[in-house]
Amino acid sequence: MNPKLRDVAEHAGVSVRTVSNVVNGFRYVAPATRERVQASIDALGYRPNMAARTLRRGRTGLVALVVPEIDSPYFAELAARTVRIAERRGLTVLIDQTDGDAEREKHLLHGRRSQLVDGVLFSPWAVPPAELAARTDTVPLVLLGEHDGAAGVDHVAIDNVAAAREATGHLLATGRRRIAALGIQPRSLNATARQRLAGYRRALAEAGVAAEPDLEVPVRRLHRADGHRAMLELLDRAERPDAVFCFTDELALGALRAAADRGVAVPEDLALVGFDDIEDGRFSVPALTTVSPDKDRIAELALDRLAAEPGPPRSIVAPHRLLVRGTSVTPPG
Repeated sequence: MNPKLRDVAEHAGVSVRTVSNVVNGFRYVAPATRERVQASIDALGYRPNMAARTLRRGRTGLVALVVPEIDSPYFAELAARTVRIAERRGLTVLIDQTDGDAEREKHLLHGRRSQLVDGVLFSPWAVPPAELAARTDTVPLVLLGEHDGAAGVDHVAIDNVAAAREATGHLLATGRRRIAALGIQPRSLNATARQRLAGYRRALAEAGVAAEPDLEVPVRRLHRADGHRAMLELLDRAERPDAVFCFTDELALGALRAAADRGVAVPEDLALVGFDDIEDGRFSVPALTTVSPDKDRIAELALDRLAAEPGPPRSIVAPHRLLVRGTSVTPPG
């Protein structure tokens, strides 16, 4: 059971009113008293009852968006869309970055800043399922993207298995058979990469092509440099792949540069497909074939869930489409 204001007051040896003043940031509290009350809040794990506070004070009009990397093009584009859509709804978005650090994600998951906002849109990379299940904060939370153990928590994501199956199926339809999957993250708790791998394997199986473990390539991060490094290793093998499905566009852009460095023609000798439809991919040479998640719809659906009446958690699937460009098909003529 969650501790109450009176529990904190008894623990700190002060009045309930004093605890309330500390929680609400009332400035005229002696520093020693404030420190003692805060120590009791931390010790007991007290979190403000946001439902009650909302009734007393009204909504803040603030929504938090928590992402691993704000300088990642995908998250930057998603953040921009979320801000624009939130503004049309009279909301202000506060953006925080975790760097995929488990302790920072736990810190934000358990509501240390949630008294400031009406809801949290959260894209975690490192928190284990037990942390999601143990969350006691009452502020509405919506996860963005798939996450193992996310049952019991609202989340919005595209169907990554179907999208990866479609992307790999497109490569198979162009006649490619040695198709690498670049982007596996065995140490990540985020389920997205595992689902994209599952979709890739499903497409191969449906085409009667045997999966080759040495073509399933892990990476440390999902950045251009990681794609470049992994692609160079693939191209330096005696038997090269004839296509690569990259789990992000950043990986694909790094792979495209590696192909240029090795004098490999794209798409004639090597076809590439990415994932995310970031702006850079539209201006690469050739332009990048990619899976395009509907970022506007993801933002809309997530904000809808934050505003919804309390009820059973829902898993909501946002739309996506495959955009075929120059890295996977040779133009006619």
